[in-house]
Amino acid sequence: MKKLSTIVAATLMATACTTMNDNPLLKTPFQTEYNVPPFEEIKPSHYVPAFEAAIDDARRAIDLIASNRADATFQNTIIPFDRRDEHLNVISNILFNICETDVTDTLNIVSATVREMLTSYGDETVMNDALFMRVKKVYDDRFNSGLDSSQIRVAELYYKQFVRGGALLSPADKDKLKEINLELAKLSHKFAMNLLAETNAYQLVIDTVPDLAGLPEGVIAAAAERAEKAGKSGKWLFTLQKASMIPFLTYSEKHDLRKQIYDAYSKRGNNDNENDNKDIIIKLSHLRAQKAELLGYKSHAHYVISENMASTPEAVDSFLMELWTPALQKAKYELKDMKDFAWRYNHTTTLEACDWFYWAEKLRKAKFDVDETELSQYFALPNVRAGLFEVANKLYGIKFKKLDNVPVYNKECSEVFEVTEKDGSYLGVFYFDYFPRASKGAGAWCTSFQSALDNFDGTREAAQVSNVCNFTAPVGDQPALLTYDDVETMFHEFGHGLHALFSKGYYRKTCGEVPRDYVELPSQIMEHWPNEPECLKTFAKHFQTGEAIPDALIEKVKKAGTFNQGFATVEYLAASLLDLKWHTIDSKTVISDANAFEAEAMKGIGLIDEILPRYRSTYLAHCFSGGYSAGYYVYMWAELLDCDAFAAYKESGDIYNTELAASFRKNCLAEVGEDDAMNQYLKFRGKKPDVKYLIEKRGLNEKRPVYVAPKPVVAVPVPAPEVPAQ
Repeated sequence: MKKLSTIVAATLMATACTTMNDNPLLKTPFQTEYNVPPFEEIKPSHYVPAFEAAIDDARRAIDLIASNRADATFQNTIIPFDRRDEHLNVISNILFNICETDVTDTLNIVSATVREMLTSYGDETVMNDALFMRVKKVYDDRFNSGLDSSQIRVAELYYKQFVRGGALLSPADKDKLKEINLELAKLSHKFAMNLLAETNAYQLVIDTVPDLAGLPEGVIAAAAERAEKAGKSGKWLFTLQKASMIPFLTYSEKHDLRKQIYDAYSKRGNNDNENDNKDIIIKLSHLRAQKAELLGYKSHAHYVISENMASTPEAVDSFLMELWTPALQKAKYELKDMKDFAWRYNHTTTLEACDWFYWAEKLRKAKFDVDETELSQYFALPNVRAGLFEVANKLYGIKFKKLDNVPVYNKECSEVFEVTEKDGSYLGVFYFDYFPRASKGAGAWCTSFQSALDNFDGTREAAQVSNVCNFTAPVGDQPALLTYDDVETMFHEFGHGLHALFSKGYYRKTCGEVPRDYVELPSQIMEHWPNEPECLKTFAKHFQTGEAIPDALIEKVKKAGTFNQGFATVEYLAASLLDLKWHTIDSKTVISDANAFEAEAMKGIGLIDEILPRYRSTYLAHCFSGGYSAGYYVYMWAELLDCDAFAAYKESGDIYNTELAASFRKNCLAEVGEDDAMNQYLKFRGKKPDVKYLIEKRGLNEKRPVYVAPKPVVAVPVPAPEVPAQ
């Protein structure tokens, strides 16, 4: 496989090298409206030559800095070093974003080739002795050379980057670190490709109407359309994409089919085939441990978390376990209530992990009379998107204008908008890519094709932001109808987008850059607004009648707000603690069986059999291919911040308090990279975050709700649904 990859990559390079003048990636800034990438012109064969050229340009810039005989200063060393990768950043953003949304076998090969190039370039940069000595000189002189606070911070961060990259190692250890980094890049890429292959390989095909029992009509129609596209006309297709799988687990009356799809999901990368990830994660964890120890850290987790707000793995573990005990107790209560409820329907067998979604939904409907299918009628995607824009306008005054002729990377990239400030000045471009496709990774994320940056001549490079999701697609004339979780996801990713749009600063090293456990604050705080009736009623309109969501339904949703939060918190914390377990080992630890290692870790915290970690080891992509190694905990850490921050709005009596919004934008979004993250948060809040708001939001402080199951009844058979015409 390696030989084949090399041959194909070489062919791609040769093809493109004959037409260098026609390579659109070499013509930056792009000559398009808003300077967005000319996606339609870019071919896979353009990437490798473009990366070679960009890396060569960056190397020349570094050589000029390192060979400068003048005394090292911030102006002649740090500034040119900070701007050396401008072209490289642009094409990296294009390639790696498209590899997440539209990967092909060819792009897979290109990506692997480029990752190796970038890893080697990164290592040679931070291990360049002449360059490091100049950076060190600026760092040593930072307090007596007239630098302002922003410049001092940039000098400190770059010095630390070099040290953490191996600048102080011996020549032999530098060579060893380079080998480790290269192997890590290869393994991470292989993990991601294996997971994508495993996710796409599975299909649950239903060809008889009785097997659709319990499924809402919209879910059935979407499955029929999915089957039609897959060449299985007249059948119904469900996949491991969450937009397809979760509704099936939630509503299907067929335990055996729920078990089949859930088992396929939970065994991804763990099937002893060519896409198996067990050996890969063992190698990744050991290599990361070796790298950390080489750089003077006890473990990879200590290496990573030392840069975060939490500072140490011990502090993270303490924080997570503070939540684990009440969350696990709440989950056990939830399980007991579900068993009692299932008993009412003569369900006498043991509830399994694959059953949790189904019985939780039935119990929620019985206790609170909340029906997800009914609720989704008020969450047509266009209305939710309009709600996003209205919240942003009320808080920050920004406006969104739809663009129809801007290049897009895929025709299924749904919408593109120009974003402007209150005064009409240009702020950036925002892409939305809503629906699943086989080439797209699972889940939802926010990314940028261009990051915001202020130039020294007074101009500004505006952000080009993209929100990527995997919502259930529209069926026929019916718009895409979102679940309430989908609504929160849409607000979440939009919050990341606002952070990208608002970021300000003259230096790449600090503009918009924050510790990993701060990253989710800008996104998670946005999830609070759709939980507020005042906000919800502005966009939650019935997709057929246009009527606003009734107060009675809102009240039901609020009462059910902490329902099943024991489960949700436990599955998340379990994955976070599993991540820590993998990354607190030392290089001498021998792991021969990844499944046994995971099982022992989960046994150690008392995880019950009916709940699996949100992500098991072999598909824990956040940590083994997504940049969150020893960092999956950060979502909960950021929730500590976002719950505390939103409390400020609630305490003010106005969830659209523009004075607070202006302070949050300035201190927690625009200028957050200018100082320690906690200091920036304190500028907004005036005090350190209080965990009580997080605990209250998730209901972990609630006494066990009283639920007495009625006497058993004979279950009434559920009639087979009417199936829309094919």
